[in-house]
Amino acid sequence: MSLTPDQTSMASEIAPNGGGEPAELPGNSDGSQSETDEPDFGEIFATDESSEPEQDGGLHEVKQLSAGEGPELYPEEHADKWEPDDQDCGLNEDEEGMVRHRKPPAAKPNGAAGDEGDNGPEDGYVQHAGRRTAKSRQNNMSWGQILKVCATIFLTLGGGVIYVKYQEMLRARVNTPLDAPRAVEDGATGATLSPDRFWGTYRPNVYFGMKTRSPRSLVTGMMWMVQYSRAVPRIVRPDIRHTCEQGDGLPRYGWLQHDGRNFGLQEIVDKNFSMVTEFVKRPGGDHGGDWTWRITASPRKSKSISIPTVSFLFYAATDGQGTIQPVIENNRLVAITGQTEELGKFRLSFPKLSRKNITYHHLVSYSPRLDLLKSSVEHGMRRLLFNKTRILYGLAGDLIKRSNMPDLQANVIVHQVTLEVPCVLEVVFESESFISRNTRLVGTELTRELERFKVAFDEKFENTFGLNKRGYTEKNLRFAKAAVSNMVGGIGYFNGKSLVQSPYNEEPVEYWEAPLYTAVPSRSFFPRGFLWDEGFHQLLVSKWDTAISKEILSHWLDLMNMEGWIPREQILGSEARSKVPAEFVVQKNQNANPPTLFLPIQSLMKDLVGNSSEEDILLLKRMFPRLKTWYNWFNTSQLGNDPSSYRWRGRDPSANKNQQLNPLTLTSGLDDYPRASHPSDNERHVDLRCWMALASGVMADIAKVIGEPGEEYEATHKLLTDNALLEKLHWSPEAQLFSDYGKHTKNVVLEREKVPLPPPAKPGMRRPPVPKGKMFRVLKGEPPKDTFVNSFGYVSLFPFLLQIVDPKSPKLGKILTDLKNPQLLWTKYGLRSLAKTDPLYMKYNTEHDPPYWRGQIWINMNFLAVRALHHYSSVKGPYKSQAAETYKELRRNLIHNLYVEYERSGYIWENYSDVNGHGKGCHPFTGWSSLIVLIMAEKY
Repeated sequence: MSLTPDQTSMASEIAPNGGGEPAELPGNSDGSQSETDEPDFGEIFATDESSEPEQDGGLHEVKQLSAGEGPELYPEEHADKWEPDDQDCGLNEDEEGMVRHRKPPAAKPNGAAGDEGDNGPEDGYVQHAGRRTAKSRQNNMSWGQILKVCATIFLTLGGGVIYVKYQEMLRARVNTPLDAPRAVEDGATGATLSPDRFWGTYRPNVYFGMKTRSPRSLVTGMMWMVQYSRAVPRIVRPDIRHTCEQGDGLPRYGWLQHDGRNFGLQEIVDKNFSMVTEFVKRPGGDHGGDWTWRITASPRKSKSISIPTVSFLFYAATDGQGTIQPVIENNRLVAITGQTEELGKFRLSFPKLSRKNITYHHLVSYSPRLDLLKSSVEHGMRRLLFNKTRILYGLAGDLIKRSNMPDLQANVIVHQVTLEVPCVLEVVFESESFISRNTRLVGTELTRELERFKVAFDEKFENTFGLNKRGYTEKNLRFAKAAVSNMVGGIGYFNGKSLVQSPYNEEPVEYWEAPLYTAVPSRSFFPRGFLWDEGFHQLLVSKWDTAISKEILSHWLDLMNMEGWIPREQILGSEARSKVPAEFVVQKNQNANPPTLFLPIQSLMKDLVGNSSEEDILLLKRMFPRLKTWYNWFNTSQLGNDPSSYRWRGRDPSANKNQQLNPLTLTSGLDDYPRASHPSDNERHVDLRCWMALASGVMADIAKVIGEPGEEYEATHKLLTDNALLEKLHWSPEAQLFSDYGKHTKNVVLEREKVPLPPPAKPGMRRPPVPKGKMFRVLKGEPPKDTFVNSFGYVSLFPFLLQIVDPKSPKLGKILTDLKNPQLLWTKYGLRSLAKTDPLYMKYNTEHDPPYWRGQIWINMNFLAVRALHHYSSVKGPYKSQAAETYKELRRNLIHNLYVEYERSGYIWENYSDVNGHGKGCHPFTGWSSLIVLIMAEKY
C-alpha cells in the first residue's frame, strides 16, 4: 500500500501520519449535525521506527560439507575443490566399527579467511591469496625479473579481486533460495487448483476478517465499538476493537466450529454484549466463488448492564494491487465494487435492515499500510450530535473527494451501521465470474447452508477423534471442538520478506519475498509463524485435514536458503511486523530451532504405510531434497566438539553484560531452561542430539519409500539411538539422570549493584530518593568447571520423550520413578518443566525477566510424555505396567485441568501453573496447547 512520489504530499492530508489533521465534517448524511469543528480523536501517528538488530550472542558455526552431501548447498564452480580425507568424513567407521560424525577441524587463529571456527566461511573453502615477492635490490632488472614482478603484481591483484568476490558470495548466501524444486506446486494456492481454500480467515491477528491466498490480497474485516448511552458530551472516544489484544480484556472469544475450508462459527463475548460471527462459502466461477458473513449480537444477561448501542464497521482494503469504489445510494454506502488480478470483478454488499433507530455512516480513505487500518478509521471518525440529544461517533464520508485529490485512489472503504442490540447483520461477497448463481447466499438460504455445514463439522469431528463414543460429555465435546477449531481457524496466509543476518553481513538484509501458509501459536500475542511450534501444530492439523497439513509443511520447507537454514520466526508483512518488538525482528542464520517438522512427517509416514498414493510419493520426492539439505545443515552447523554430540548455537557468553542468571538458549525453544552456567564450545545438549536421532530415522524412512539411498541416515540413526553412547555422553552418574554437559556451576546468584548514596538533603529540602542499582550475576564460591548440569526437567527427559531409551533399560525405570515424585516434576495438573529441587526453579533470569520454562506446565512437552508412556506401555519390557499406570494418571490430570481452566477462564492458555493449574502466559493460546484433543482421543 504505497504512494507514487507525486502523491505523497497529497496523501498526508487524509492518511494518518505524524501531523496531518483529518478533514472536517460539517454535516452528516443522515441529518445529524457536527457537535464541534475539531476532531475528537486527536492526531494519529503512523511512523516507521528503525529497528536494532537482535543480539542473540554466540558465534557463527562453520558449515562443513559432509560425505554424500548434495551440490545444492554449494556453488557448482566449487564442487570439485573439496575432497574428504580420513579426518574430515561425514560418517566413518573407527577401529571399533563405530559410525561417527565428522568433527570439524580446529579453527585457525586470527579469524583468517577459511577459518573453521564460529566466524569462518560457511562453506568450508579456504581462500588462497597470491604470494608477495621481495623487492629486487638490483638497479638493473632483466626481462625475466620484470616478468616475474609483473606476474607477482598480477597475482596479488587477482587474489584481491577473488577475495572480494568470495566475500560477496558469502554475504549473498543468507538470502539466496535453495536451488531445488519447490515443495509447493505452482498455482497450488490459487483459485483454480484450490478454490475451496482460496478465501479464508487467513488474518488470525484480527477478531474477524478474511483474505485470499494471494501475495497482494484484498482484505476484509470487521471492527466494532460501543457508543456512549448518555447524552453527556465525552472527550474520550469509545474503544474500537479490531486486532486481537489481551489488553481488550474480553471475557471470551474464539472459534467454536471451523472446518478450515468452507465454514466457521465464532463466539465473541465483550464486556456488555456478545456476538456470534459466522461465514460460509459457496464455490462457483473462476475466482473462488461467493461468501457471506452473519453477525448475531445480543446483550449480556445482567441487571447491571444496560442495553448497549453498538457500531459495527465492515471494511475492504487493497494491499498495493487492485481497485475499489464505493456505491452510494441516498447517502448510504450500499456496496463496495472492485477488481484485482486474482479476484477479477467483485461486489461486497451491505443489505439494509428493516428496523428503526439505526444510522449509517461510511468512510472512503487511504491507509499507507494494512497495520494502520484502525488508525485510518480513527482518523476519519467524528463526534456528532444525533437528534439533538445524544453524542454519536460516526465516519466522515469520502475524505478523498473533500481533499480535492483526483489522482489519489481510495484503498480502504468502511461501512458503519449503528444500532441497539440484539441485531442480525449480513455482509455478502459475490464474484462477477460466478454467472450460474441461482440464489443469493442471504437470509434463509444462508441459514440453510450454515446448518448443513454445522452438521457436517460435527460428523467429521466424531469420525476423526471419536470422543462421543469414548463417553465424553457435551461440555467436554464443546471444549475439544473449540480447541481444534481455533487451531484450524488460526491458520494464516502471509507474504513478505524476513530480515536476516549472517556473520558476513554488517547490517541485516532482506530475505526474498515469499508466502507462508501456517498455523499460529496465539491470535493475540504470536499471530505469525514459529518453526518449532509448527511441528506440534501439524500433529493435530494432519489428523483433521491431511491436505492442509501437507501444504503447510511444504510452505515451510520452501523458506529454506541455499545453506539449508530456515528462519525460526516468520515475520512477513506489515501486520505481522507491527506485533513484534524491534529486537526480535532480525533472524540470524547460525541459529537453529528444533526440527519438529519431522514429528508430523513421521506421523504422516505411518499413515502412508500400505496406503500411499502416487500423489503422496510425488510430494515426498519434492520434499526430500529440502529435508536432506536441512538435515545436513543441522549436522554441520550444530555439531558439538565431541563425536556424535550437538550444541545449540546462539547462547551469549556475556548474557546482556552478565545480567542473566543463566544465559538464554532461545534457539532450543526452551528459552530460559537451565543450561551450563557459562556458555562454551564444549557444551553438549542432550535435547538437540535426540531431535537429530528422530530426524535421522524419518529421513531413512522417506528414502526407503521413494527409492533414494538411505544408508547414511540409517547409520546415523543407529549411532544416535545407541544407548551406550548416549549414556557415555549424557548420563550423569552423580545425579542419575540424562543431562547437558558444559562449563557449569550452581554458585551464581543475582545481586543488586551498590550505588553511591545521594548527598544529605539541605535544610528545608526533601531528601532525594535512594538510587536503585541494576541486578548482576555474581559468582559465589568455586568457579565453573566442565561437568554435567544435573537439572532435572524437560531437557533431561528427551531420551524418554522421543522414545530412544531402550524399554529394558534400568534408566527407563529410574525416569518413570522420578516422574511420579511430587518434589520433582509430578503435579495433579501435569508435568512441570523443572524440578522443585532445582536451584533455578521459578527463579527470575534477570530483574525483569520472570521464569518461563522453570516450573510451568507446558502441553507440548506433556503431549510427548503421554505419547512416550503410551509407547512404553505397549512394548515388552520390565517397566510396561509402570508406564501404563503413569500414562493413565497423567493423561487424566491433563484433560481435567485444561477443561476446568477453559470453563473457568474462557480460554486455553500458553502454559499452566504447577501450584493451582491456572492458565499462565498469553491467551488464547490454541497452538500446541490444542494437542489436548489428541490426548483425549489417544491419537499419537
